[in-house]
Amino acid sequence: MASLRTADSRLRSYFKENYIPQVCEALLCGLLITCPEDPLKYLQKMIITIMENGLESLLWDMCIDPSMKPKIRRLSETYMEQLFGLDDQLMTPELMIKACTFYTGHLVKTHFCIWRDIAIPLINEEDILAEKMEKAIEYDNFRLQKYVFRLWHSYAAGQKKLLTEALLRIRKMCHHYKLIITLTKWRDKARYEYKKREDELMLKHELQLRKWRSKVKVAAKEEPIPPGHSLSKASLLGEIPECDISLLPERAVSQIFYYLTLRELVICGQVCHSWMLMTQASSLWNSIDFSTVKNIITDKYIVSTLQRWRLNVLRLNFRGCLLRSKTLRSVSLCRNLQELNVSDCPTLTDESMRYISEGCAGVLYLNLSNTTITNRTMRLLPRWHSQHFFCHSVLTVYSWSLFNLFCLMRYFPNLQNLSLAYCRKFTDKGLRYLNLGNGCHKLIYLDLSGCTQISVQGFRNIANSCTGIMHLTINDMPTLTDNCVKVLAEKCTRITSIVFIGAPHISDCAFKALSTCNLRKIRFEGNKRITDACFKYIKNYPNINHIYMVDCKRITDGSLKSLSPLKQLTVLNLANCIRIGDVGLKQFLDGPVSTRIRELNLSNCIHLSDASIVKLSERCSNLNYLSLRNCEYLTDLGIEHIVYIFSLVSVDLSGTNISNEGLMTLSRHKKLKELSLSECYKITDVGIQAFCKGSLILEHLDVSYCPQLSDEIIKALAIYCIYLTSLSIAGCPKITDSAMEMLSAKCHYLHILDISGCVLLTDQMLEDLQMGCKQLRILKMQYCRLISKEAARRMSSMVQQQEYNPNDPPLWFGYDYEGKPLTKQEITPLKEDEEITVTDSIYSGEEEVV
Repeated sequence: MASLRTADSRLRSYFKENYIPQVCEALLCGLLITCPEDPLKYLQKMIITIMENGLESLLWDMCIDPSMKPKIRRLSETYMEQLFGLDDQLMTPELMIKACTFYTGHLVKTHFCIWRDIAIPLINEEDILAEKMEKAIEYDNFRLQKYVFRLWHSYAAGQKKLLTEALLRIRKMCHHYKLIITLTKWRDKARYEYKKREDELMLKHELQLRKWRSKVKVAAKEEPIPPGHSLSKASLLGEIPECDISLLPERAVSQIFYYLTLRELVICGQVCHSWMLMTQASSLWNSIDFSTVKNIITDKYIVSTLQRWRLNVLRLNFRGCLLRSKTLRSVSLCRNLQELNVSDCPTLTDESMRYISEGCAGVLYLNLSNTTITNRTMRLLPRWHSQHFFCHSVLTVYSWSLFNLFCLMRYFPNLQNLSLAYCRKFTDKGLRYLNLGNGCHKLIYLDLSGCTQISVQGFRNIANSCTGIMHLTINDMPTLTDNCVKVLAEKCTRITSIVFIGAPHISDCAFKALSTCNLRKIRFEGNKRITDACFKYIKNYPNINHIYMVDCKRITDGSLKSLSPLKQLTVLNLANCIRIGDVGLKQFLDGPVSTRIRELNLSNCIHLSDASIVKLSERCSNLNYLSLRNCEYLTDLGIEHIVYIFSLVSVDLSGTNISNEGLMTLSRHKKLKELSLSECYKITDVGIQAFCKGSLILEHLDVSYCPQLSDEIIKALAIYCIYLTSLSIAGCPKITDSAMEMLSAKCHYLHILDISGCVLLTDQMLEDLQMGCKQLRILKMQYCRLISKEAARRMSSMVQQQEYNPNDPPLWFGYDYEGKPLTKQEITPLKEDEEITVTDSIYSGEEEVV
């Protein structure tokens, strides 16, 4: 539609007067929004509506249904005025006149005010200037004060800061001075108390030693000591203590007699009538160990004992006993028997085993290791009834050992622990009997060590019948292969513990096969086929807590890295794995396993250094046992960090470069109970003395083959370490009888003593041990030429195990029979084809050597 801006004025007026744009706008808006089906009728209807309402009330949305009206803001009175060009110009003449008038008036007013200010002089100008000057001065003073105050504030803040710092320094100096005074007084007091305690301890030691010597002399004068007897504590004290054991509670009496051997219990029963009644308590005869008296006990006594206590006996041990078959049959009287050990019994026969199996059906533990079985089988065949034909066809070919296995499985339905170690009479077909009858389905522990006759088929028979095995021990088995382990792992998925010591043909494939089992304990030793790859399978055992991989030469640092994620590992033994170094141990300790590890054996890992010990002290907060034997690069710096492993109770530093400084540092630990320093040539008496002063709870000490040590270490042990239970001074030729006298007088809890190679010790030392060390159980006296055979024979009645050899020490000891060091020319290397025979005499408490 063309614009009407240039149209005739009358036409424009006509449009405005008759509201033509508003009518068109309303109609068009209605059409556009409503979109009626018949537009003409819609327009007719709307026009009529507009006529009825009048043009004055016309709106642009009048023709739109109320529900469809758009919600917009009205910008102007009408939109059609612009469409038809009827709207007036924004700048009309009236508006221009009005704007010009306003501008002109404003301009006149502005210029008039300026003219007035300039043309008409001020009446009170001086007062105004004075007032302005006063304000200016006041403002200037304010700015000056503000500037001065700012400078003063900065200066005051700086001075305050300096005063605060000076005050802090003065306080620190005063506190430091007070600390110095306090520490000085504490140090003086500690030194005084330490010296006083040392003096009191030395005085007490001297008094006890002097009293002990005087009592020994008096007792020796009054009554000579017969051979095979020793002075009692009562004789040393000169009085007989009054003690009636019958007054003690029955439970306490039973506990006391429980620690006695069978021989000691019988002797106590012969003291008096009350003691006899106390030794007849049924609880004391639940467990009978005949192996401790195997060389002196008679068959008649065994039979009578078993007949008397047949209802109470739960555990029997006949290990190594040489008994008649009739005696072994008496075991069948013990109907409640649960544990039976007949290992190393050369007289065990088939018939005896049959009687035992028929009478003791409740046996849970059975040890038949290293036993021999005869071929007397035909007379037992009629007892098998329905199995007669089968047994006849088999037993006529095989030995009684197969039939004996069948007997075990039939009459021991609850058997849980079975040891067939070194029993080489049965074959693979004999192992098929394990699955007959009730079988051995409850078997948990099985020991097949040394049974080299078992092949893969034999292990398959075991796997088919003993699926519940959890603990498997197969030592000294050169014929054991990966296939044997595979057939076991396929069926025996409950295996948690394996011990394969002396199985050189086991490789990484065995660990892959065992990945289906929930292993918790692994023991391998002397295997050269196991590599780092096996540890990749081991890390898939989430519950494993014990790894024993000794003398596996192909294990490297990569194995330790694979073990680091194991969260349950508590025991790790990698002794003689010479390829392990600091890098592997660091990677191992960086994992979560470091917080759980309790025992760590890294003996002969020669590449380890002080850096490994630093890492151990940082990560292993719960480590109890540590072995670093023969780690040549370990020095006193590493020993200093061992002190910070506060949970440590046992440490082996044999063959290291530890010196006296390291021992002095180690003495600060205070909690060590076991220490091994064998072949540590840099330590002296001073270092051992310093260590003993700080280790009052020491129980085990090994300083063997340290020829530089003398009597001073024994004196230090006697003074400070009175709770010592085990001592090894083998290869220390400077030890004399006077030192051993002090040890016997003070260390009454000594159980194990090794004095092999102490060439200056005589019979007097044995007499002192008999008088002072009543609890001594194991005594080793190899190469002690000044100790006579008679004295050794008398001493054998005091101990359970004794080793004695009066020969001169061998050349590798490094000194001669007088204790003098040998020169390099005197120490000649032994030829490979040269054989040296050493005669050992071992005395026990039950046997005397003629």
